[in-house]
Amino acid sequence: MSWVGRSAIEIAEAVRRGKATVPVVVEEHLRAIAERDGNVGAFRRVRAEEAVAEARAVQEREDLAELPLAGVPIAVKDTVPVRGEAVRHGSAATPDAPAAGDHPVVARLREAGAVVVGITNVPELCLAGFSDSVYGVTRNPWNLERTPGGSSGGSAAAVAAGMVPLAHGTDGLGSLRIPAACCGIVSIKPGTGVLPPPEPDWHGLSENGPLATTVADLALALAVMSGDMSLATPGETESLRVGESIDDYPGGLTTSEPVRLKVAVAPRPLPPGFAVDGEFQEAVNGAARLLGEAGHTVVEHDVRLPVWTGTAAVATWFALAREDAAGLDRRRLERRTRALARAGRILGALRWDGARGRDRWRAHGADQWFGDADVLVTPTLATAPPRAERWGHRGLLGNARANLTYAPATAAWNMAGWPAMTVPYGRHSTGLPIGVQLVAAPGGETQLLTLAAQLEAAAPWPRHAPLT
Repeated sequence: MSWVGRSAIEIAEAVRRGKATVPVVVEEHLRAIAERDGNVGAFRRVRAEEAVAEARAVQEREDLAELPLAGVPIAVKDTVPVRGEAVRHGSAATPDAPAAGDHPVVARLREAGAVVVGITNVPELCLAGFSDSVYGVTRNPWNLERTPGGSSGGSAAAVAAGMVPLAHGTDGLGSLRIPAACCGIVSIKPGTGVLPPPEPDWHGLSENGPLATTVADLALALAVMSGDMSLATPGETESLRVGESIDDYPGGLTTSEPVRLKVAVAPRPLPPGFAVDGEFQEAVNGAARLLGEAGHTVVEHDVRLPVWTGTAAVATWFALAREDAAGLDRRRLERRTRALARAGRILGALRWDGARGRDRWRAHGADQWFGDADVLVTPTLATAPPRAERWGHRGLLGNARANLTYAPATAAWNMAGWPAMTVPYGRHSTGLPIGVQLVAAPGGETQLLTLAAQLEAAAPWPRHAPLT
């Protein structure tokens, strides 16, 4: 029996009970990476020798029977330090010196028994909703001609292709939710202060977060990364009880009284001028109907986001490119990065960097627009993912048009600092998965996970893409 394709909870439970060993689990996943990643391109670096050595060390730990992620192979996005590995941010212009230590989130995952098998690909400086760079073009496991999204596209593709059960990512303008939606998996961007942020943190916009194939795995990973194991117990739902002995794992899932929430449904939340694919709107309405059948109060939310939130997000995007490219060798930067940074410099000279809009939205705009609902349901994407190409070789207009056409629905919640996640719901006529976005006010991570688990139970989604 292979452990490839099994959930993180299943793997960890088997290791804790002595039904599997960490070296065997890790070696099986390394073989899967060797077999599959040539087509997908999820990894910038595979840590084969290092991962096997780490697996042996985990197997020898005296607290093995208590580790929440005992022996679980994970992938880490090329944005945070992993001891002994360079953090390249998808660029040839960044330093190649190995990190002296782990980022706190990585350290917590390792303390919980996880083994880092590789570093995943990102677009240069994480500035696009695709995942191509000098290190290659990452492809969507559901359709290799399409992008897996970005900037956590390598992590999402690795999970969707069954190469790892869990991956780390970051989300500054949608970079966890966009690729999760493209690849048919689940991911959550926690609210401000739940997890130690990445560096740079993009003026408080960027958060670390997990990607997984099941809500139970996602909740457990978020709990470990945050240090708050209560996040692994989002509520009563069949999908959270994995196996007869699930209550044995540390921070085990517990049952509670069913949660009843007010859910606002917004199939067309974007400002005027932005279209949402009809099939994506239908997915939002379908998910809302299921939540209504689960006992929640569902109301329509037909007010569109203010136009100024979109302009603030675009100005922020350009300003971040200017800031992140500063001090790097321009000759080693890609055309896309140079163009975005140039736009940021021009707008910065005009004192238009999105800061005023961000502050306005965070201070009161988001709360007023959101209303009195507990959770908002929207599309994650507006159209199907574009083709997987070398978008980094293109200029400003091509990249801006593609990014703003297909993925304009996520940035508002980075600017607000509110938690948001994406879950798969149905299939597009292109054959690609459709992702539905759930948003909650600050502190609402548990509410999001509860609703996601109910959707998973009512409308199960395939755990991995067919290529596995």
